[in-house]
Amino acid sequence: MTEYFDLKGQVALVTGCSAGLGVQMAKALASQGANIVALARRKERVEAVAQEIHDEFGVETLPVQCDITDTERVNASVDEVLDHFGRIDILVNNAGTGAVAPAEDITDDQFENEMNIDLLGTFRVARAVAKKAMIPAKYGRVINIASMYGLVGNKVAGSSPYHAAKGGVVNLTRALAAEWGKYKITVNAICPGYFYTDLTRETLDSDFFQANAKTMIPEERYGESGELDTAVIFLASPKSTYVTGVPLPVDGGYTCM
Repeated sequence: MTEYFDLKGQVALVTGCSAGLGVQMAKALASQGANIVALARRKERVEAVAQEIHDEFGVETLPVQCDITDTERVNASVDEVLDHFGRIDILVNNAGTGAVAPAEDITDDQFENEMNIDLLGTFRVARAVAKKAMIPAKYGRVINIASMYGLVGNKVAGSSPYHAAKGGVVNLTRALAAEWGKYKITVNAICPGYFYTDLTRETLDSDFFQANAKTMIPEERYGESGELDTAVIFLASPKSTYVTGVPLPVDGGYTCM
């Protein structure tokens, strides 16, 4: 039987891996045998997550403290991973933020901060990992976490900088896929809808958001823990050789309407 999703011996670097969807996706990759680099700003939290993944799945883990707005630190972090593991096969670019306010009230600083983290931060990490690890190895799987709001607008909560940054991530994904395909590196984007996490559960359970789900989402609900797992495992698979430059919505059908 073909092992389509066997990641044993591979190294996956997951940014924003201190809580929420980043931890969920790291665990999904670890469940298939990948060793995990948990990268985030909060030192104690990222160390705890790395230990938790090691204890649960038995894979080797490495916690790395890094602010993806700092180019020098990003480059040093990739060097640290290569010194430890000697390779990076999978990159999940998950770190991000989200300014919420009416567009007419968004400040330049808010907009610039969003772009610096969500778009330029994604590029910084992808550039460093590709240049230092994947291009020399002639292999790689880059998975950028965009958003359904990188594909469509919304009337629920004003977040124009987020839309702009995530739309940029979607087209950055296409650009990198086009450039790096010759190195046998695939570059794809996952575009999640709203998902329940510890930070979002109270908001999504509110009457307003529950009514919004019934109206706007064909499945009439928000995403649960684990429902991104198959997407990230599929795109990380060594067998997914001919899938690149694709934005994959995982949103209960929100963007199909």
